[in-house]
Amino acid sequence: MPAKVLVTGGLGYIGSHTSVELIQQGFEIIIVDDLSNSSIHVLEGIKRITGVIPEFIQLDLKNKEKVNQLFKNYPEISGTIHFAASKAVGESVNQPLAYYENNIGSLIHLLQAIEDKGQAFSFIFSSSCTVYGQADQLPITEMEPIKKAESPYGNTKQIGEDILFDNTKSNDHLKVISLRYFNPIGGHSSLEIGELPKGKPQNLIPFITQTAAGIHQKINVFGDDYPTRDGTCIRDYIHVVDLAKAHVVGLKRIYSNEQNENFEVFNLGTGKGKSVLEVIKTFEKVSGLLLNYEIVDRRAGDVVEAYADTSKANKILGWQAKNNLEEGLKTAWQWEKKIRNL
Repeated sequence: MPAKVLVTGGLGYIGSHTSVELIQQGFEIIIVDDLSNSSIHVLEGIKRITGVIPEFIQLDLKNKEKVNQLFKNYPEISGTIHFAASKAVGESVNQPLAYYENNIGSLIHLLQAIEDKGQAFSFIFSSSCTVYGQADQLPITEMEPIKKAESPYGNTKQIGEDILFDNTKSNDHLKVISLRYFNPIGGHSSLEIGELPKGKPQNLIPFITQTAAGIHQKINVFGDDYPTRDGTCIRDYIHVVDLAKAHVVGLKRIYSNEQNENFEVFNLGTGKGKSVLEVIKTFEKVSGLLLNYEIVDRRAGDVVEAYADTSKANKILGWQAKNNLEEGLKTAWQWEKKIRNL
């Protein structure tokens, strides 16, 4: 069993669920998070599920000196799952420089510290289906050409993958798996952790659950004139616990020296595309509520349709998504009701 795994952004939505899975699989972890889009209370939730309080350090990875100090203080870190990044497509269009500084700067500081270590190192990168832009063919395979990104956020994931790929060529010690996820939803069945967006949510599902909880008056559906079955955008919604489990499988693959190459990529999704209106209707079915929504203009940076071909992850990692859209929406709504005391 490896020494210690650094989970950056480990109190965030996907990071916290992955931290739980890592602990349950016997990994010792150190969580680093700057708490810019997460809460210290998530640590308690992780403890209630696992019985373990993971080591936590509040740290901004943009601070190079502090990153170097972290690796000096914890020489036993032999792998990382790197979640820490800003992640809203729309926001990135308005604040590109902040996104490049945070998402690329942090990654470079981490990799420089890893290179200075000069030891075998396992790296799981939190990537995104946004690297594909508007794909020519659906479902999207890992062989799909990487197109010009539709948003600065998507571009930071493309650049991040390029930086990691180049690094595996220059640093023999570095082994990388980049996981390109589609749209994570839902929460842990214990309802101890879930999605906690700060401010107005940028993603569809928390916006739906918050609207159902009375926080927002209505849901804006950005465009109904797309070339899809009902005119709204189509995405592949994957349950966050399924996603979390894939990170652990990927990490074990590197630690067991099972990689075919030092840089590998895998799509993580369900393989099924659902439109915005279908998601709203499914939520209404699961919750028994009627949602108020309004069709508004298209939003910059949105691709029309994206859903995954997951056969590579199914075959090579032995992983597949177990939960469907209903299950994801059900846990998302139960979590929302819990945190709102509804």
